[in-house]
Amino acid sequence: MSARLWLVVPAAGQGRRMGADRPKQYLPLGGRPVLARTLERLFAALPTSRLCLCLDPEDSYFDSSWVPFADWRRAPGGGERVDSVIAALAAIAPDAADDDLVLVHDVARPCVTVDDLVRLVAALAEDPVGGLLAAPVADTMKRDDGTGRVGATESREGLWHALTPQGFRFGLLRRALHEALSRGVRVTDEASAVEAVGQSPRLVAGRRDNLKITHPEDLALAELVLFAQQQAVQAGSSTPEASPTGANST
Repeated sequence: MSARLWLVVPAAGQGRRMGADRPKQYLPLGGRPVLARTLERLFAALPTSRLCLCLDPEDSYFDSSWVPFADWRRAPGGGERVDSVIAALAAIAPDAADDDLVLVHDVARPCVTVDDLVRLVAALAEDPVGGLLAAPVADTMKRDDGTGRVGATESREGLWHALTPQGFRFGLLRRALHEALSRGVRVTDEASAVEAVGQSPRLVAGRRDNLKITHPEDLALAELVLFAQQQAVQAGSSTPEASPTGANST
């Protein structure tokens, strides 16, 4: 397998559910924008990766000084996540080989740990398909009846929460996304597109504190998570992470 690794970070969303005056990736998290925090964490684990950052063409908030990677490029983000990822794959196509590994990570997941990132890449290094960080479902699962009441209690056996990054071979991912869209498949994440072409992504157990910032209360929770992670690092119980107080916060 090729040792070349690409990172794709879709960051063109508007984050309207946050009810803020700017997209959520630019909201402050411990004194730095969420986007900067996420890139810091990816860089701490995978500093030699090649980055493709998907941004709204009209983005007026982005500052290139937030990007710690030496090898990076910008691609135009689309209306949906899948559109941004397809644009990113097109942007890296001249330099990417079919068996290069492409990790796609939500910009709104700044709490992913260095340990999880390193373990994911190691787990997928020789995998011909790819896979994703995921966490086994721990809660009792309810299915509604369409009227806001419980219709049934579902078994949580074998159910996982899909996290990111999700990593797949460049050629497979590009083909899967295009084929899924052409067939009208609803692409909720990269794994769903790969599944739609008959492949079975590998599940790599990840930490539950790899939360996604979606609602206003998530921002405060993410700050607490980053602080707790840094305390664990200082106590010597974890691999060093990017500092939540911002090693580059000046």
